[in-house]
Amino acid sequence: MKIYRRTLLVSLFFTGLVGCQNTQLEEPNIKITKQLQQSALTSPLAYDLVESLTVEVGPRLAGSNKDLVAVRWAENKLIKLGFDKVYKEAVQVPVWSRGEARAKVISPFSQPLVITALGGSIATPKEGLRAPIIRFDTLESLKLADKSDVDGKIVFIDHITERHKTGKGYGKTVGGRSRGAISASQKGAKAIVIRSIGTDHDRMAHTGMMRYKDGVAKIPAAAMSNPDADLINLILKRDPNVVLDLFISSQSHGFATSYNVIAEVTGNSKPDEIVLIGAHLDSWDEGTGAIDDGAGVAIVTAAGKLIQDLPQKPARTVRVVLFAAEEVGLVGGKAYAKAHKNELEKHYIAAESDFGAGRIYQIDYRVNESALEAIHAVSSPMVGNGVTLGSNTASGGPDVSVLPKQGVPVASLRQDGHDYFDYHHTPNDTLDKIDPMALQQNVAAYAQFAYLMAQSEVELRPITTGANLKPVIIEAK
Repeated sequence: MKIYRRTLLVSLFFTGLVGCQNTQLEEPNIKITKQLQQSALTSPLAYDLVESLTVEVGPRLAGSNKDLVAVRWAENKLIKLGFDKVYKEAVQVPVWSRGEARAKVISPFSQPLVITALGGSIATPKEGLRAPIIRFDTLESLKLADKSDVDGKIVFIDHITERHKTGKGYGKTVGGRSRGAISASQKGAKAIVIRSIGTDHDRMAHTGMMRYKDGVAKIPAAAMSNPDADLINLILKRDPNVVLDLFISSQSHGFATSYNVIAEVTGNSKPDEIVLIGAHLDSWDEGTGAIDDGAGVAIVTAAGKLIQDLPQKPARTVRVVLFAAEEVGLVGGKAYAKAHKNELEKHYIAAESDFGAGRIYQIDYRVNESALEAIHAVSSPMVGNGVTLGSNTASGGPDVSVLPKQGVPVASLRQDGHDYFDYHHTPNDTLDKIDPMALQQNVAAYAQFAYLMAQSEVELRPITTGANLKPVIIEAK
């Protein structure tokens, strides 16, 4: 009762502030959001789902055989859970295999290194390659380097990722992973090896997608574990002439068909209007894809199921979208936007869970600035679940981040990510990293969010845009 009274008071406070829109929450809506929270906090469904996905499917790299196993798993689970509508939409995805990746210091001291190929990397020659390394603190310092200093060498970008609750340190370093091979090649480098984009001290390398550019020669790209990056620095202190042996056997194999898997709770009075909650079904192939993004799949599915089981459905349709191939370039998100372009004007709001399973502490929106206080009033029952009402700076999540430019309002349910980049894109992304109680709190937040948005009468468009609304978490992982 204490939480109920507090959320009601918060709602009434915001209602008093905003007179231009109908923000009065009806008591039945408040009661239902409280019931959703209580149900979520006692339900094992989300944990059961992510356990099933990681055990019965495991790693599910886009375009691989396991990717299609995951699609079948998702479709079967959504049907068994009794959603009003379950379907899938074909998506063409790039196919890439990791192969082997090995590296060692040849001189001045012989040392093995732990590395992994970056997603999309080409292979080295079959015999590998050997070259001296040249170290740079950042991608920017590489761009400023003299070509003659880099030519014929292996570039080593040694940018350390800072630990933050919001994960903002990732945004500062990930450019070296995604664009480093382009800059290194333009300077004549034979290959690039980066310090892993991670906050851990485990001897595990973090993979992730990298990119090439038309007209720029492709070079092999890898990441080394943080302890091995430290080792390289200690060797460089003793001798600046460090020679590395590098072998990578990654290959690209064209394209294959995967699917966005979609389930719907049909709206009661506005069924053609959509509240989208999503996650991505694919994962990298190093771990079992538990936090990235098995947790998100479980969160939004369980949240949708709670709404599906209500005695009366909300006004708008709640659409659960499990996106394909996020890790290799937001492929499923872009395909969804294209396939649904004629109904995007009917999307009331969208949000994606793709930052692990840490507790949600804040909700941010990307709506018309004049609607922010009104939508805060509507969202006020979420305060009772530990969620504060935040800013107007949301991106919505990686796949969903493509929607605001189409005019679709989005929300970001901010998770505590202080340890997310310890495990992200590593063999350590496994089920034991998920706290079942934190997962339940996420389900409660998404269920409340989706239900309240499906009932909301606040006009959110046209959304506010501008440089001042840059998201805290970068959009592509």
